[in-house]
Amino acid sequence: MNGANGATRQKRKQHPASAAERPQKQQKAFNGIESAGQNTPDVIPEAIDRDLEMEVEEPRVVASIADSAEWQAAIEKVVKNVVSIRFCQTCSFDTDPALTSEATGFVVDAEKGYIMTNRHVVGSGPFWGYCIFDNHEEVDVYPVYRDPVHDFGILRFNPKAIKYMPVVSLKLRPDLAKVGVEIRVVGNDAGEKLSILSGVISRLDRNAPEYGEGYCDFNTSYIQAAAAASGGSSGSPVVNIDGYAVALQAGGRSDGAATDYFLPLDRPLRALQCIQDGKPVTRGTIQCQWMLKPFDECRRLGLTPQWESAVRKNFPQETGMLVAEIVLPEGPSDNKIEEGDVLIKVNGELLTQFVRLDDILDSSVHGKVQLMLQRGGEDIEVEVDVGDLHAITPDRFVSVAGASFHNLSYQQARLYAVACKGVFVCEATGSFRFESTDNGWIIQTVDHKKTPDLDTFIEVMKGIPDRSRVVVQYKHLRDLHTLNTSILHIDRHWSSKMRLAVRNDETGLWDFSDLADAIPAIPPVPRSASFIQLENTQHPAAADVVRSFVRVLCHMPVKLDGFPRNRKWGMGVVIDAEKGLVVISRAVVPYDLCDISITIADSIIVEGKVVFMHPLQNYAIIKYDPSLVDAPVQSARLSTKQVTQGASTYFVGFNQNMRIVIAQTTITDITAVAIPANSGAPRYRAVNVDAITVDTSLSSQCGSGVLVGEDGTVQALWLTYLGERSPVTQKDTDYHLGLATPTLLPVIKQIQRGETPKLRMLSVEFNAIQMSQARIMGVSEEWIKKVAEDNSSRHQLFMIRKRTFERDAEAGSLLEGDVILTLNGKIITRICELDVMYDHEVLDAVIVRDCVEMAIKLPTVSANDLETDRAISFCGAILHRPHHAVRQQITKLHSEVYVSARTRGSPAYQYGLAPTNFITHVNGRPTPDLESFLKAVVNIPDNTYFRLKAMTFDNVPWVITMKKNDHYFPTMEWIKDPSESSGWRRVTYEEGEKIEGEGHDGINLVAADAFEDGSEDLGGI
Repeated sequence: MNGANGATRQKRKQHPASAAERPQKQQKAFNGIESAGQNTPDVIPEAIDRDLEMEVEEPRVVASIADSAEWQAAIEKVVKNVVSIRFCQTCSFDTDPALTSEATGFVVDAEKGYIMTNRHVVGSGPFWGYCIFDNHEEVDVYPVYRDPVHDFGILRFNPKAIKYMPVVSLKLRPDLAKVGVEIRVVGNDAGEKLSILSGVISRLDRNAPEYGEGYCDFNTSYIQAAAAASGGSSGSPVVNIDGYAVALQAGGRSDGAATDYFLPLDRPLRALQCIQDGKPVTRGTIQCQWMLKPFDECRRLGLTPQWESAVRKNFPQETGMLVAEIVLPEGPSDNKIEEGDVLIKVNGELLTQFVRLDDILDSSVHGKVQLMLQRGGEDIEVEVDVGDLHAITPDRFVSVAGASFHNLSYQQARLYAVACKGVFVCEATGSFRFESTDNGWIIQTVDHKKTPDLDTFIEVMKGIPDRSRVVVQYKHLRDLHTLNTSILHIDRHWSSKMRLAVRNDETGLWDFSDLADAIPAIPPVPRSASFIQLENTQHPAAADVVRSFVRVLCHMPVKLDGFPRNRKWGMGVVIDAEKGLVVISRAVVPYDLCDISITIADSIIVEGKVVFMHPLQNYAIIKYDPSLVDAPVQSARLSTKQVTQGASTYFVGFNQNMRIVIAQTTITDITAVAIPANSGAPRYRAVNVDAITVDTSLSSQCGSGVLVGEDGTVQALWLTYLGERSPVTQKDTDYHLGLATPTLLPVIKQIQRGETPKLRMLSVEFNAIQMSQARIMGVSEEWIKKVAEDNSSRHQLFMIRKRTFERDAEAGSLLEGDVILTLNGKIITRICELDVMYDHEVLDAVIVRDCVEMAIKLPTVSANDLETDRAISFCGAILHRPHHAVRQQITKLHSEVYVSARTRGSPAYQYGLAPTNFITHVNGRPTPDLESFLKAVVNIPDNTYFRLKAMTFDNVPWVITMKKNDHYFPTMEWIKDPSESSGWRRVTYEEGEKIEGEGHDGINLVAADAFEDGSEDLGGI
């Protein structure tokens, strides 16, 4: 259907076309992926939604068949104008996610240094990039103009920085784009390979392509041709045989068809001329989207034969007219123009083309236009106010409580046919990370106060103290019928400043200013509550344990230690109500740079602090202030006896709805936990501990709970164990297993006495082996008999599966393949018997090594310094000492500077500094530890290159050059400090100067959602 793109356009909820029909922008991703997704070293999982992704293959180089001398001369002239643009959109803003990508542009003013490219390249938010000319000279580029609607933008560079080739301009000639004209699309692939694609213009009147839910052009016709352009060609000039640019490459079909869509250059030429003359680029709007529809469809909408005849007579080449498609509520056109109206005249002038309509509106900003419309065969005349399109295109955002906000843009309002007003959450992270990770939220009220616009929202947020819990109401653009309500915990300690970023078109940067410091938290007051009583329970012993459960929510503002999530909840068990001690899974509280909220009796919320984290057994002990709790909290009575296979027990668990469920069941197995290591991103996992399984389907549904005996004692904790990432689903595996309570008792008793547990351990991972294997490994028949006598239920010994790399490894340590027979004279046939290692500096061991039985002294290592206590944010990468999970998987430590995570749209992402890398040198200087690394990088000037030498996890050395960006990604330190209320303090380095706390510049980095840790990648845009 002419002008209708072959599909019905839905205003909400559905994409405007099928996946096969929907076109794509022609950006190219670095390393084969877009950084708009989350997590991992450059692989593309099959789970990516290909329809929303920019194409990632290299441009197909199509040689022109027997190009004439004229074409060769034209191409030789054009290639000197074409540049490859490598860029970062440094944070999510409006329709654009944070990403790192590559595209093309071409010089349109060599004297002033202007480059034309696409608007989806320049983006609507903060941009940081550079371009590479044909002779491989590189120069920084800064946005001068991005059109609010049409897919073009203009970048500025310094022409004097190009020293080894003359910079020439490509002339824009929109008038030369005609059907049948032979064209060439001249683009760059990664600044190295020039691709010249040939085609013939087949249409001038195609409606603008719809790309889905991201940025889309509208209210313009597009040029169509068959050129088979591909990834990386966004912003390429479309030239004719005379070497003039007649159009701008913008998109193409995603179904393999060799169809490309070009933006006409009429409006880009006008914008360029305004900028060259130092005039503002005025853009008018009446907040109505028009579509070009063929005459036959216009007739069905009510176009009279008289008007059709008049239009065809005045415009004999035209085949259609403009029809109102979407009229925004509360806009200038609301109640004046209706969907389906056919546009006849504007200011008394017959009009059928977008170019002329744009021209009239752009020259009538803050004025009025007279429209004549046909509605169902009747002439309708209306006067409509012309608004400023720039005024409804956001040029500022505010970051507060770990999230970012701006006024709703015309782009989003048009996409969903809603009023262009409201506070849009462009980065729904930190405190404003709602239940759904989807983007598109509009804030309605905060703390029972309406927030109709950004200024009102700022004033409301200024008055909310740190650590407050406030009611927030919000809607989603796709479902304005539903008003969602959440209670949010406002964080103003990790993100203490409320920061405003405003676009500066003079510098091309976004200027940051502080709006308000945080109001200190209101001291908590004691609260009273009572626990629920279970009805119709047949298990009184199990029912009584309800008073020992508390709900624990942990929020991690910065991704450390390869942990894949930033928010997790689970049920903890109170082990000492007088002291406020709670035991919880380490899959819920992975490290202590976090906020912990403990909810007691579903009523009282108190803050928690980490007291102890077990290095191997998957539990942490946290503490709350019991003086704030007036409720009959009961300390769980922990059993001192090990449970046995086949024993009867009561399973008390909490399902995904946080509802308690109880079942009488049987212990089916007790075996050493064997969770596979996650090679993509090493993170904490339980080892050298027994896991209990039970015979009830509830066990797989519940991530928290206990096993209770007939006497009411807690025999085991039911915990979530974080497992490996599935290569098929790209999701983390969670295991739900039991941990016998006698294992915890020695540590708990020390903590109750006010002591800090000082554990020792053997730096190895054990694996159970059967007697058939033990005999082959060299274990004697005598020892095999002793095993049978010691453990009648399970005949097993333990072999060293993997050694953990230790910085100060001593001689006499265990080796892979060693079989443990005894420790301190006790034969070891149960995993819990290995716990003797936690209390001894040296163990007397009898082992079998290479079929030889030997007695050795085994030194244990301290487990006190395993947790991360310092992290550095540098160029968007999070660096810290290699955590324990890294050393569990590696045989050699190349450096103490380990890349744990990186944020999308950052220099670290752009230049390929990936998680699991070790940084060994900066500018040739060794960086064996964080301190030497910090000294090497702090004084590197902003926006200059430096050299990094790194080692991959698989021992492959490599060198990269990388450009520093202090403006958006200042260097920061997170240092563990018990004197701070949050347990950590922050130091920022700006221009070599050390600043305590947050600095003056920088995008919102306290938003762990923005970080990727190497364990997943959700793909494109």
